[in-house]
Amino acid sequence: MTGGAEALFLAQDARGPSLEEVAPQAFAEIVDIAERMRRKLRAEMQIEFTIQGGRVHVLDGVRVRRSNRAAVRIAVALAEDKVIPREEALLRVEPRALSELLHRQIDPDADRDILGRGVAASPGAATGRIVFTATAAQASAARDEACILVRRETSPEDIRGMQAAVGVLTERGGMTSHAAVIGRGMGIPCVVGAVRMGFHIRKKKLVALDGRVFAEGDLITIDGATGEVLQGSPPMLEAALDESFQKLMEWADAVRDIDIRANADTPMDATTARNFRADGIGLCRTEHMFFETDRMIVMREMIFANSAEDRRAALELLLPMQRADFIELFRIMQGLPVCIRLFDPPLHEFLPTDKAGMRALAEALDLPVSDVERRVESLGEYNPMLGMRGVRLGITMPEIYDMQARAIFEATIAASRDGAPVVPEIMIPLVSAKREVEIVKTRVDAVAAAVRNETGRNFDYRLGVMVETPRAALRAEEIAGHADFLSFGTNDLTQMTYGLSRDDAGRFMSEYVQQGVFAEDPFHVMDVDGVAELLRIGADRGRKARPDVVLSICGEHGGNPESIAICRDIGFTYVSCSPFRVPVARLAAAQLAIRDKI
Repeated sequence: MTGGAEALFLAQDARGPSLEEVAPQAFAEIVDIAERMRRKLRAEMQIEFTIQGGRVHVLDGVRVRRSNRAAVRIAVALAEDKVIPREEALLRVEPRALSELLHRQIDPDADRDILGRGVAASPGAATGRIVFTATAAQASAARDEACILVRRETSPEDIRGMQAAVGVLTERGGMTSHAAVIGRGMGIPCVVGAVRMGFHIRKKKLVALDGRVFAEGDLITIDGATGEVLQGSPPMLEAALDESFQKLMEWADAVRDIDIRANADTPMDATTARNFRADGIGLCRTEHMFFETDRMIVMREMIFANSAEDRRAALELLLPMQRADFIELFRIMQGLPVCIRLFDPPLHEFLPTDKAGMRALAEALDLPVSDVERRVESLGEYNPMLGMRGVRLGITMPEIYDMQARAIFEATIAASRDGAPVVPEIMIPLVSAKREVEIVKTRVDAVAAAVRNETGRNFDYRLGVMVETPRAALRAEEIAGHADFLSFGTNDLTQMTYGLSRDDAGRFMSEYVQQGVFAEDPFHVMDVDGVAELLRIGADRGRKARPDVVLSICGEHGGNPESIAICRDIGFTYVSCSPFRVPVARLAAAQLAIRDKI
């Protein structure tokens, strides 16, 4: 208490006199009233009272004002004291509120000098100096200086810069753009689609909505929960994964009836997933393993190879690197399933787009610059997301999938020596026809047989399909006949169902939602009438051919409570989401199970 000489502390306190000492009977009565209010009203209460002639008079009792962090602690405390059942404690916490506990947040009472707004793509807040290239971000990290990577849009080449930065801000993109997906996977704050700000990357200038100009090295803050870009460094609240959080999660796991896996591409992602008690890895995007500098050079050698033999020779150099990656993943996730997606992106993503990059590549490969320019131009596509990628690449350049399958099987044998047998799940991306699955399955089975013969060791594996084209969902009955599992990639499935670019939709999506064209951004909350209907059709038809087929989703909708409800209703085995969304999904799944019982 404060307020002058007559102010008293409530309970005994070394700093001064207290009500407990001055009027012990009144103090005991207040404690008793508070406890009765707590049990009768089933909430932590704040009491306003007065004492006259030694008698206590209660003036008012109101629920304690609570932040999301406090809500978790209060719910757990009430359940532990048997004031409310555990199920009710679980229902009292909003799943999305857990993001506040997992990430740093801007203090709610802080002043906000807003420079602009975009799409809140990855939760948490971060303060750092502006950098405009991945190289500058890495240099900043080397100086132990926090930075925000500012780009028009990120590409796989920016991965190292994103890892070095504390946050990412882009002009273009939506909830499933490259920056958003990778940001959520890494657990770093990300704001995308800030189209009304001025991004002058070459001039290294960022222009705020009110015209203020910021240069490289200036300090800004991004809030991935609200999509706001702020000047300076407002005070922050740190992440708080305390004992109450852990208990709430244990209670959630005891009642939920659908598994929650994580999308994890690196050992760091896998460790995060394991720490958040994920039930395995539902999507490992192997292409993210190729963007290390030493691997990028070999990848480019493979791309420039003129024959299958030359491609194989280049891929032989990548084989031990991939094998080591998979061994580490299997060991981190020991005893839990790991689903590995075979190579998916178009090859042009691994090639430079600027003159300087092409000259450097020509020098590294000892080729004329003109040859490099021609090759880069020949790999260009009008619509690369619908072009030579995924299974199409695996069929026309089968050496890539052969190498990956061998790396997976050799890693399976190595990791199984140390513990429980590993049973990898291999996923074929962008399938739209049964014949594609047959061709890839034949080659994968042949590689498995070769590895068994060479090593004298037996092992099991499961082969499945990533359903991300509408045709694959519609033809699921014939596709499921050749697959152990069907995992719906709802990022691409939403893109193709709507005919919307997931990278560009952010430019007009807020306008569409405001005018009621869409109830929600379909890349954020699953479209019930279209995309979810394809999931139902795919699930029903897949089960017709194979009643035991495992069904799941591995798109970003996997961490969204409304989307989890749809998947659970259809009867999916698991959902998979970014590692930092796993606790949110665990709680959401528990609440759905509890509400069903009620």
